[in-house]
Amino acid sequence: MAYWLKTVTIRTNNKTEGMKKIDAVWSDITTGRIPLLFDSEHNLLPGISPVSQYSNYESDENGDYDLCITGVTADFFGEMDQAVSAGRYKKYEEAGDDLGLCAKRAWERVWDEQKTGAVRRTYSADYESTVPAAYTKDGKAHCYLYIAIQ
Repeated sequence: MAYWLKTVTIRTNNKTEGMKKIDAVWSDITTGRIPLLFDSEHNLLPGISPVSQYSNYESDENGDYDLCITGVTADFFGEMDQAVSAGRYKKYEEAGDDLGLCAKRAWERVWDEQKTGAVRRTYSADYESTVPAAYTKDGKAHCYLYIAIQ
């Protein structure tokens, strides 16, 4: 009988050791060792995209937080865009050749806007979706970041 997980959660932070934990869990997910995108028999689950949820912040981006990686369907992105339209979230998008660099640039934009006061985060639940170039129509890697705002 095949099974899959819907969510994997770790407690981590943005320090070097915390980032290693994040890399390790992502490696386990993308290889199928943790059955989130694949079932336990290593069959790819159609229509499922991985999304990172950052929540339960100890303080801000400098403290510990929960990272939940969840498999979502396309409906999730429509719901998040509605939350952006309602003013509960702000969306950041980056595209380029390197997936990690796209995510880094998106987060740097958030942190720069925090410093200038252009955005005030609630630190309730933030979401990130990164899409490798191999899965996009334009052949570029993409990062979509949704930050909960006041």
